[in-house]
Amino acid sequence: MHRALLIEDNREIAGMLGDFFECQNIELDYADNGELGLKLALENSFDIIVLDLMLPRLDGLSVCQRLREAGNSTPILMLTALDSRQDELSGLTIGADDYLTKPFDLDILYARMQALIRRGSGQVASSTLQFGDITIQTKSGKAYRQGKLLALTPSTYTILKMLVSQAPNLVLKEEIAYQLWGDETPNNDVLRSHIYQLRSQLDKPFETQILKTQPKIGFYLESAE
Repeated sequence: MHRALLIEDNREIAGMLGDFFECQNIELDYADNGELGLKLALENSFDIIVLDLMLPRLDGLSVCQRLREAGNSTPILMLTALDSRQDELSGLTIGADDYLTKPFDLDILYARMQALIRRGSGQVASSTLQFGDITIQTKSGKAYRQGKLLALTPSTYTILKMLVSQAPNLVLKEEIAYQLWGDETPNNDVLRSHIYQLRSQLDKPFETQILKTQPKIGFYLESAE
C-alpha cells in the first residue's frame, strides 16, 4: 500500500480525493493548510505529496521550496488553477515533479501519481554510474559532480541518470518525456523547466558546462575532462 499526503484547503476536493484514494488502496494523510502540510511532510515518510498551490498560512510554492531546501526528495504533484501558467513553471523550477490543472480527471491524476511513485522507488538499485566527473550512486539515489552532492528532485535525478547511462550519446526529448510521464506527456514547458532545474545544479556552480542541448531534438553530456 502506498502512502500519500494531500495538502488541499478545499474540503470538497479533499473529500472527493479521499474517497478515490481509498478505492485505490492508497493510505492518505491530509492537511488543510500549508504550515500543517509542511510539518507532516517533514516528520513522516510518504510515497508522494499532492500539493495545492493556493493554500492558507503557507502557499504551495513555499511548501515545495522548503521541502527541497530541507533535503526532502518525495515526489510532488502540484495542483494549480487554469490561469496560473507562470506559477506552474515556478513550481517546477523550485522542485515540483509534475502538475495538474483544476478541474482534473481522477484517472489522469492517479496515472501521474503512479508514474511519480514508480520513478521515486526506481532510484534504488545496486550499482554506480559514472561519466566524466559525474558519479551516481544508484543504491542511495544520490548524484555528485566533482564530489559535490547535487540537490536533485526525483525528476531531475531520472533525467541525469538517463543522460549518464547513454553518455556521450544524445538522449531524445521524447525518450525523456516517456520515462518521466509515460503516455500522459504534458506540454514542452514542463520538460524545459526540469532541464533548467537540472542545469542549475549540474552546470551553474562549476566552471565547465557539460549539459548540452541539440535544439528541438534532445540533450547530451560532454565530458569536462
